[in-house]
Amino acid sequence: MRVVVLSDTHAPRRWKSCPPRVAELLVGADVILHAGDVCVPPVLAELAAYAPVHVVKGNNDGPDLDAPETLELDLGGLRVGMIHDSGPARGRTARMRRRFPEADLVVFGHSHIPLDESGDGPRIFNPGSPTDRRRQPHGTVGVLRVEGGALVEAEIVPVT
Repeated sequence: MRVVVLSDTHAPRRWKSCPPRVAELLVGADVILHAGDVCVPPVLAELAAYAPVHVVKGNNDGPDLDAPETLELDLGGLRVGMIHDSGPARGRTARMRRRFPEADLVVFGHSHIPLDESGDGPRIFNPGSPTDRRRQPHGTVGVLRVEGGALVEAEIVPVT
């Protein structure tokens, strides 16, 4: 299973339409995860043209975005938790273990800082932002490969 992970697209201010490099990565995706700050629902329709989309609400998402604050999914046997803001870096993996005790992987956003880390909890993954890189050298998205219920590959891909 090929999973494309996005967060913090911040449309329409930052995401006018799907950036070409992001669209290239979306082709062939089995599922898309968006970790919040979509900002306007048409982004989800645009993404859904590529693959089914699962989304959580971010702090910049208004009432017109119908999404839960957290989500728990089974992706081919891999247990995934999703949340927009995972809190401070210190103690994050342990905190995510308490929030998602069954998760193998927790996907989050908010900071716009790409991260793939394991520690005293589940593996945590932040794809960064494809459109608002802030202090990062590139806009980024994540690409995951799930096989046999395990995460066999996780990549942060520069798109700008």
